[in-house]
Amino acid sequence: MTLAEGVWHQIFGFENYGELLALVRNSLIAGVALGLVGGLAGVFVMMRDLPFAVHGISELSFAGASAALLLGVNIVAGSIAGSLLAAGAIGVLGTRARDRNSVIGIIMPFGLGLGVLFLALYKGRAANKFGLLTGQIVAVDTPQTAWLLGTSALVLVALAVMWRPLAFASADPDVAEARGVPVRALSFAFMIVLGLAVALSVQIVGALLVLSLVVTPAAAAARLTASPVVLPLLSVVFAVLSIEGGILLALGSSIPISPYVTTISFTIYAVCRWAGTCRTRRWGAPRTA
Repeated sequence: MTLAEGVWHQIFGFENYGELLALVRNSLIAGVALGLVGGLAGVFVMMRDLPFAVHGISELSFAGASAALLLGVNIVAGSIAGSLLAAGAIGVLGTRARDRNSVIGIIMPFGLGLGVLFLALYKGRAANKFGLLTGQIVAVDTPQTAWLLGTSALVLVALAVMWRPLAFASADPDVAEARGVPVRALSFAFMIVLGLAVALSVQIVGALLVLSLVVTPAAAAARLTASPVVLPLLSVVFAVLSIEGGILLALGSSIPISPYVTTISFTIYAVCRWAGTCRTRRWGAPRTA
């Protein structure tokens, strides 16, 4: 076997694929929930210019998950605790864009440093350590799936309740505040919801590449439409395709899931950007309804 064939076999190997498929049943179920959460939350991440915040929250989520792994407690709970701590700090301290970016810049290395410390102290399987950074698909057991689905349902309900006022506050915060919309309270509430969404995504994609699930699908959808109805629908579809496709491809290889998810997500974005550019050149700016 040549080097190229060996590398190709590592990336795409589908021996006994049907038998392996049963091992990722929980991951496929969780992937649909994560696609819904990431796709919908990503719409507001783009509207509110918060991609940097997503990365900052993911670092402390990684620290929380690493601490849970070290202590032998529920990893999802640890990840959620870390995310909520970061989201709360950003929401309280970062009311302005400049302040928010400064807070995130402080939180990111702190969270990553804590995570590395906890993993260095952990004496268990190396795969568990690596999975927190780059994602894993076969380690999602039934209790963890229940946590993921329950938290996803909570996030979706919260987004449904605050969707219209949050969209108003995101599009024009000054006018929204003048009309009595609780802009600051909504901003803090969304940061908490975003923290939960990031914590969920870390479980599958890993802490380093959460942006591919929470940011890229919404950015891709925005290249095609500005419709308040079509945009979130496309964002969810793109997120689900990315996570489910990544799971199915990673199952037949020895490579972690994150390169597959990020590649699919980026490819979707590149195609949408090209299609949007072509349409703009031919027909002008896309209609918003």
